[in-house]
Amino acid sequence: MTNVLAADSAAHDAATAATQRLRRRRLLLGGIAVSFVLLFVASLSIGGYDITLEKLLHDPEARAMFFISRIPRTLALCFAGVAMCVSGVIMQVVTQNKFVEPTTAGTTQWAGLGILIGLIFFPAATPLLKMVIATGFAFVGTMVFIGVIRGIKHKGSVLVPLVGIMLGAVVGAATLLLASENDLLQSMSTWRSGGFSSVVRGFYEPLWAVAIIAIGAWFLADRLTIIGLGKDFATNVGVHYERVVLLGVTMVALAAGVTSVVVGFIPFLGLIVPNLISMSLGDDARRNLPWVALTGASLLMACDIVGRLVVAPMEIPASVILGVIGAVVFIGIMLRQRKNHG
Repeated sequence: MTNVLAADSAAHDAATAATQRLRRRRLLLGGIAVSFVLLFVASLSIGGYDITLEKLLHDPEARAMFFISRIPRTLALCFAGVAMCVSGVIMQVVTQNKFVEPTTAGTTQWAGLGILIGLIFFPAATPLLKMVIATGFAFVGTMVFIGVIRGIKHKGSVLVPLVGIMLGAVVGAATLLLASENDLLQSMSTWRSGGFSSVVRGFYEPLWAVAIIAIGAWFLADRLTIIGLGKDFATNVGVHYERVVLLGVTMVALAAGVTSVVVGFIPFLGLIVPNLISMSLGDDARRNLPWVALTGASLLMACDIVGRLVVAPMEIPASVILGVIGAVVFIGIMLRQRKNHG
């Protein structure tokens, strides 16, 4: 009788704990959705040019400014956030490392080198050609990174991103040297700033390709989850490991190339957001991707809004604020993992 009562009590406690986890998860996801909507509206409302609802309805100049600048900027923030976060999820499952994303794998640094090569050899290139060149360099750089880490026998959780950061630093140094020799340091400084102040209608539209990449990643999510468990496991369950890796790297290169050309360098976003979401929802890529995308877009919009308000009417680039936040969260995640392992 005592054993039966103990078993019933344990089952009741487990059910209560599961209910509480479900309630917390629903509150979290609801909070993410509400935050995205509020930040989207705030991004449309804030700027150097005062646009009220009344002006929007009756002032043609205000209405033109709204559609030429405010909407493109806010959409660019959303698409750039989605691009970096989805790329982060893909890179983390491909490398089986939670600390890898385009900026810690050297992908965006290679994209920056591609942009510089385009400026040197094709100064009159169209944005589309610049994106093709940047995407090609990003793809090559990502494959180099994957090839290097595959040659490392003992892959520590911190060692892999350190290798990527070192490779990215070498590529970044080479980029700065070439830029200096060709009087293009100012252009590369603009790319490094990762700001959205110059985004207007007619320039941001290539970022719509990110939506296609995100949808493709969602359809590929189950296979991504499987290859995240290792090559042997993926092969045993009938998944073509190398093909999925190649497709994932291609998506990352496309996202990094397009984003780098349109808005520049965006650090840490693809690292911290997937980690924070996986802490709450687990490691199911298909379930996580929509919330990772929303959270990434929300965080980037929040950083941009802060940058517009702190020194108004001047601006601090969103990437600067994101770099500070991302570095702090990155260190916190590393310490947390170290504590758990200990």
